[in-house]
Amino acid sequence: MFTALFHGLAARLPSRCAVCHAWPGQPLCEACIGLFAQPRPRCKRCALAVADSIQPCPACLTAASPLDAALAAVSYGYPWAGVVQEFKFRAQPSWARHLAVLMRSAPWVEPALDAAHWVLPMPLSTQRLQSRGFNQAWLLAQALSPAKARAQWLLRVRDTPAQSSLAGKERLANVAQAFAIDPLRQQDLEGKNVLLVDDVMTSGASLRAAALPLRQAGAGRVTALVFARAESTQ
Repeated sequence: MFTALFHGLAARLPSRCAVCHAWPGQPLCEACIGLFAQPRPRCKRCALAVADSIQPCPACLTAASPLDAALAAVSYGYPWAGVVQEFKFRAQPSWARHLAVLMRSAPWVEPALDAAHWVLPMPLSTQRLQSRGFNQAWLLAQALSPAKARAQWLLRVRDTPAQSSLAGKERLANVAQAFAIDPLRQQDLEGKNVLLVDDVMTSGASLRAAALPLRQAGAGRVTALVFARAESTQ
């Protein structure tokens, strides 16, 4: 009860913008959103920033992927890298709703949410979930579409080293067969459009590995949606 009261009170107190530190204000002020969160043309298959005339990006012209599309709100750099770090590693789960607002505002995200039958978070391993205390992807999925969000349908069945410590090709091998579908939910996925949610997409290896069992379960379309997309896949 005390925790609920504390969070309710905190939500009504003035706050500082996490980017420019203006106070009192919103956690993300309108000026910083306007300056740092402007939409950019992105490859519709991998969400990398591209020149307006390039669709898809050169890498996606020849690379097969279990993802039909990928969407991102911002690039993973200043100031959003710091915001994501606060969200994930410094016990700031309330940030999910603020990041979800920016995600919903990105081009093509509202149509993707409307078309999705299910919104599934990228799962964490049991060990990582216990260490962090929450799954940031699940909080984002709930904030984006509470009626369609489903936890524990897509499972992490193998713990792996952090992707950030590995090079591109190593990342693919690292997450191979790390994900599976709850057998009791396979029939719910057949022929359905799935939106796969995470906070950051770097090389895309984890999202592609998670999309594979969804396709094998018969999902009709799998789209990745992330808050931030790294502009280097290395």
